[in-house]
Amino acid sequence: MARRDIPTSTSVPVVFVCLGALLFGNVLIYLYLDSLHQSDEHPMSPHMGCPPRHFRMASMKTCYPWLQCPQVKAEVRKLKLIGQGAVKQVYLSEWRGQKVALSTLSSPEYLEDFLHGVTMLQTLQGSHVVQLVGWCPEEVLLVTEYHPLGSLLSLDAMLAQERHRSHDTWQTRLRLALDYVSALSYLHASPAGCRVMCDSNSLEKTLSQFLLTADFRLVVNDLDALPEVDPSRGLLAKCGHRELTGDFVAPEQLWPFGGEEDDDGQPFSDELMPGYDHLSDVWKIPDVTRHLMGRVPGGDVAHFHLFQIHEECKRRDPRLRPSALDVLAVYRSVYANMGRDAVGSRDML
Repeated sequence: MARRDIPTSTSVPVVFVCLGALLFGNVLIYLYLDSLHQSDEHPMSPHMGCPPRHFRMASMKTCYPWLQCPQVKAEVRKLKLIGQGAVKQVYLSEWRGQKVALSTLSSPEYLEDFLHGVTMLQTLQGSHVVQLVGWCPEEVLLVTEYHPLGSLLSLDAMLAQERHRSHDTWQTRLRLALDYVSALSYLHASPAGCRVMCDSNSLEKTLSQFLLTADFRLVVNDLDALPEVDPSRGLLAKCGHRELTGDFVAPEQLWPFGGEEDDDGQPFSDELMPGYDHLSDVWKIPDVTRHLMGRVPGGDVAHFHLFQIHEECKRRDPRLRPSALDVLAVYRSVYANMGRDAVGSRDML
């Protein structure tokens, strides 16, 4: 009987096609996970490639030296008032066709706070902080980059808009929380020393300190109240001269000697109020993240993975809390792992 040969000419190409598809799929997964790892850091800001004391906004091709008084007064044109607080008024303005934010002093009694904010802006320029464009000490004027999406207070309203709805995902919201923790970590080990965010005595006040960029990242905007702390030198902070109340502020920020309703309590005294350090910022991280995550699909998974580190942030003894840098490491791990799981789930479909 003649032997029948089994054809192999068609089976070999099929094997190579399958191997090629598998290899291509692995490459795609690698590239995606690599992008997740990189996206927990701010993308390179336009001004990051500029020399010190220079700026460059997104639509500018070259860097420009910080504007000085003659340029601020002659070239920056007010358009409309877009914000007002105790320390400053903020105007949408224009400089050589570029939209900028012009800040003016609201009241002479807050001059020291205004000048402190300018000094911090100059010292802390980088990817975590709003870009300084120029300032004029003679007229007490400050010019910074304009971010049309506004402060973090407007996050839900922005994401509800049709043109931004595709960004309303756990990825965007967790990345914003990661940006927030990253900014705290930067301030706690900044070129100007360890700084505490004192304008954060409520959730709303904290959110107002950050601006949303066009690609839904965060930059710190308000640096008027950033006292330096160094426990090793006995240098501690007290955020304001009035008694703080509520659950949002850290326990060490509350008056420790009772109140008028307590028979043995003492009324609040700024002189007797103990100081505290940067770990008061860490106490607030879980509350800010809970707000930022909203109710998007996948948000509950993020909360589950962050539960343990958030429990540690809420320890009443500040010495037992993790540093912002420790929290940041956990956030990065959770973000990457959730991204990896999302890729795996799609591959199984």
